[in-house]
Amino acid sequence: MRSLLNKIIFSIQALFLVLVMGGAQAQDVKAVASTPDGLVKFVVDDVMTTIKNDKAIQSGDLRKINALVDQKILPYSDFQKTTRMSMGRNWSKASPAQQAQITQEFKVLLIRIYGGALAQVKDQKVQYKPFRGSADDTDVVVRTAVVGKGEPIQLDYRLEKGATGWKVYDINILGAWLVESYRNQFNDQVSKGGIEGLIKFLQDRNTALSTNK
Repeated sequence: MRSLLNKIIFSIQALFLVLVMGGAQAQDVKAVASTPDGLVKFVVDDVMTTIKNDKAIQSGDLRKINALVDQKILPYSDFQKTTRMSMGRNWSKASPAQQAQITQEFKVLLIRIYGGALAQVKDQKVQYKPFRGSADDTDVVVRTAVVGKGEPIQLDYRLEKGATGWKVYDINILGAWLVESYRNQFNDQVSKGGIEGLIKFLQDRNTALSTNK
């Protein structure tokens, strides 16, 4: 049995694998982004090569990872939706300013915790499962598996089609969706200290992780 830690590491690695656009040209992305499975395959194939050739990312350079997220990940993800779904019913209790603050702190937390997972990208290969969606779908799941030395690792990506095209907002590793994994934590913090309690929890976690870096 894989440990929970390994499951979490691989899940966030999946997020990076889907979204990082290391060197891909905008026109190339546009050409394949009309289908969710096409976007996933193009980006994953490109990013696997990029990470393997980037020593700074492999070493966990937080400055470069932050720049990578801002420049290459966020344009192809709906992170506000990820945060909103992770908060569930508590999202509507937060003011717009609090929502923005929680989204930012959550993004920083994920980067700090899982940035090192990028260093684990070595000789893995990705298998793309047959896509079952239809042309009329606006919310789909693209299924893949990462093949390495051990058993294949299930990695699924949930995407939504909006005004600017397809964007990833959730990932699944071995049956556990990222949003569901954080929802219980967020609900617990809000029940203890309200929205401000959740913000303080995220800030404290980020401070602690920054200090231990």
